[in-house]
Amino acid sequence: MTLDAMLLQKLADWRPQPTRQSLAADDAAGGWRVELAADAVDTLGCRLWEVSLRRLTPLTNPVSLADQAAGIAGRVTGLLEPLRLVEIDTGRGVAQLRSETPAQDGDASSYYEVIRHADGTTNVSRFQASRASAKRQNVAFTLTHEALAKLVRDLVA
Repeated sequence: MTLDAMLLQKLADWRPQPTRQSLAADDAAGGWRVELAADAVDTLGCRLWEVSLRRLTPLTNPVSLADQAAGIAGRVTGLLEPLRLVEIDTGRGVAQLRSETPAQDGDASSYYEVIRHADGTTNVSRFQASRASAKRQNVAFTLTHEALAKLVRDLVA
């Protein structure tokens, strides 16, 4: 069973309390683990704070970080905004992707941020920032179970 299929199976029965909780699913055969931080899950979707992926086994033929980031930007289509590559820090082995055009609500901008490490470790979060303040804050985002499974599938491809 694939990681996204395992995740869908676990989501069918998972109902976290109204406080932030975590759920993990492992695909030993594929070598990936997905972890979710959510505070609401129902039969259709999740209110997520973070989606994290990490390799359980090292990649046998690693793809360059630039190619990984380009692939993510091209494949991930289930979020509110398309992703674009912001920068690659080759020294640290980290790529940063963000929403191509952040959503605007008054003076606030909301955007997704994907941090991809050369080893495949990936974190997906959503942030909100206002023009009046230089600070950003992590905010929850909602995905249907199917959109979440597709996101996971796209990130591990």
